[in-house]
Order: sequence, then C-alpha cells, then structure tokens
Amino acid sequence: MDYGVHLPLIGFNGKKFSLEHLQTYAETAERLGFQALSANDHLLFSRPWLDGPTALAAVLAQTGRMTIGTTVSLPIIRGPVALAKAMAAIDLLSGGRLFVGVGPGSSARDYAAVGIPFEERWKRLGEAIQALRALWRREGAPFKGRFYSTEEMALEPPPAQPNGPPIWIGSWGSEAGLRRAARLGDGWLASAYNTTPEMFTAAWKRLQEHLVQVGKDPARFPNAIATMWCYVTEERSKADRAIREILSPTLNRPESELSQRVLVGPAQECAEKLAAYQAAGAQRVFLWPIADELRQLEILQEEVVPSVRS
Repeated sequence: MDYGVHLPLIGFNGKKFSLEHLQTYAETAERLGFQALSANDHLLFSRPWLDGPTALAAVLAQTGRMTIGTTVSLPIIRGPVALAKAMAAIDLLSGGRLFVGVGPGSSARDYAAVGIPFEERWKRLGEAIQALRALWRREGAPFKGRFYSTEEMALEPPPAQPNGPPIWIGSWGSEAGLRRAARLGDGWLASAYNTTPEMFTAAWKRLQEHLVQVGKDPARFPNAIATMWCYVTEERSKADRAIREILSPTLNRPESELSQRVLVGPAQECAEKLAAYQAAGAQRVFLWPIADELRQLEILQEEVVPSVRS
C-alpha cells in the first residue's frame, strides 16, 4: 500500500488560501515521497472550498513525477464536455500523469445550483462517463444517450494518454455502485469516512466478483481509499477538539463514528488503522491533513508510515 495526499482545498477555521501555499504543499508532498496528489470537487459546501480542477492545474509544475487526479470530480455538475476539456488539458500539461475519479456527488445544493434534478444523478452518471470516454478517444463512434451526446464534437487538443486518462469510479460500497465501477471504471475509489476495514474487505471482494462477470481481470483493476482526514497528535485533547470542532460539523457525522474512521490521534493509533486497511487489500490511501498541513505531511511520513510498513 502506498500513499497520496489531497490538496487542502477547504477553508477550515477561517484559513486563507494562497497559490504559494498550494505550491509549497505539492513540493513538500513530492519531496517526502507521496505517490499521488489529488483534488476534490464541490461548487457549494458548508465551508469555503477552493475550485479543485483550477487548484490542480495551478500546482502541476510542483508535482514532479507524482500521479495526479481527482477524487472525485463531478461530470454531471460541471457537464461532461466542460470536464473532459479541462481534464484533457491537465493530462496534456502533466505529460499524461492524470487519472480522473468521478462520482455523482452527494450535495443537493450543487445540483440546484446548476438546475439539474438531484434524483437524476445516478441515471446521468453512467452516460456522463461514456461521454467522457468518447470525447477523449481519437477514433471511434460518438456517444449518444438520453441526457448527453458527443455527436459532431471533436475535442482538441486531445489528452496525452491515447484513449484519455483512466476513469476511477467513486462508490461507498453499494451493490449498484460496485457493479457500475466494474462495468464502466478503470479503478475504484472508496470513501474513508464511509467505510471501515471490514466493510472495505467485503466490498472489494464483491467488486472482484463483478469484474470477473464483465470480463475484467481483478488483478489489473486498482483501488484506493480517498478523503482520509488526518491530524496526528499525541495530545488527546487536541484530537478530540479536531473531531468535535472541525470534522463533525463539516461532515455532519457523529463524533464517535468519525473517531473510529479517520486518522486523528496518536501516531501509533493512526498506523494501526492504516495497517488494517493494508490487510484488507487497499492499494493506496489519500490523506487529507485538516490543519498545520506541511508539518502533518512530515509527521505522516516520519512517524506513521514507517510503523505501518513494520
């Protein structure tokens, strides 16, 4: 199992955004040996949220050889043509290092903002994924569905990767979501605060069965766990306050549930949680420090990751 990091796009506790900080964060992640850097996506949120694709493009020069991606982006909210155009540019400018994680999103406010019925999100997602692929490939038939069509469209310039970036499907582990990931995806993204090692093990096993049914090799189908919030501290009062004052109100989740699922607390406890996911078959975990981000990246690599490996 290896580790990626999320760009710090949420303005917790009045945090100010700056290009310099984002670039330093990306440089630090690359220097410390993280394997991937990703951006999440919302239009509207309970906290200030910096635009994900814009932020990802802004730090390309600092990402070195890291894989870059979205975990996830919202093709329905942004529209598959606009998202395909932006992702093609990022893939081209990064030299083909991009993967595109997609999902329907869980915010009804985002859907209201763009005038799309929230209840249509699942029907639209499959079509949006097929539209992305049709827009990125250099040859082949266009896609035409109920909601989207790529007829008479030529996306220029195309992405660096010949058939476009691999598409990873975000799913919390429902049967419908896992079947969708197997049928339409090149990889699976689980959600850290919506799973446990036991739930991940069961979902990964079911997904592998679905992959076999659609003629795909499970051994060639990657997975990752996204949005693993973290704040490593040996002071229990700080850990409790981080969950109570930052994560619980932001995510609208009970403190007791989050304390079991996120990496907030002493380094050894965080390492044990990650080790459980490693044993469950997770191949990559995307970490998201909620405060003191640069120092937290160092602590994760110096105090947590070595304990998982040992």
